[in-house]
Amino acid sequence: MIALLRGVNVGGNNAIAMPELKSAFEKSGFQRVRTYINSGNVIFESGCEDEGAIREACEAAIACAFGLPVPVAVLSAEALADALAHAPAWWGADAESKHNAIFVMPPATAESVAGEVGAIKPEYESVASHGRVIFWSAPLKTFSRTRWSKIVGTPAYSRVTIRNANTAKKLLELARG
Repeated sequence: MIALLRGVNVGGNNAIAMPELKSAFEKSGFQRVRTYINSGNVIFESGCEDEGAIREACEAAIACAFGLPVPVAVLSAEALADALAHAPAWWGADAESKHNAIFVMPPATAESVAGEVGAIKPEYESVASHGRVIFWSAPLKTFSRTRWSKIVGTPAYSRVTIRNANTAKKLLELARG
């Protein structure tokens, strides 16, 4: 399983040290716990298959250990592999562009989040989705003109957590390994 914490270690807010996060997950009964970079990515095994129950357990572990109400997106390695297998060809391809995987947290859907953000500006950005993952790319030089660069601060922003393409691909590699 993969847990993606929303809003930790961003701009000095919700600071959580990854060794302490790993320990909190282990104390909650998760096995083979590993973290990846400082943005709140946890790869682990669980005896439970229910993603909702796992998400609740992760959020409870974080609240108990750190006193923070941190939303968590949980997905299996298989779900991430399926999403990445359906990523559009343009996603992650251009070195001069920003490429994000936007993970939608239930009960929100990719469609509802996209609807809240609004119509894309095709001259500046490309957007597609598969399951609960929205793929977004935009040239760095015109990034600020995109619709999706303005998601921060909107109601939709509270229902997603964002990772760049390299991080999303590395998480799948780690979860499979």
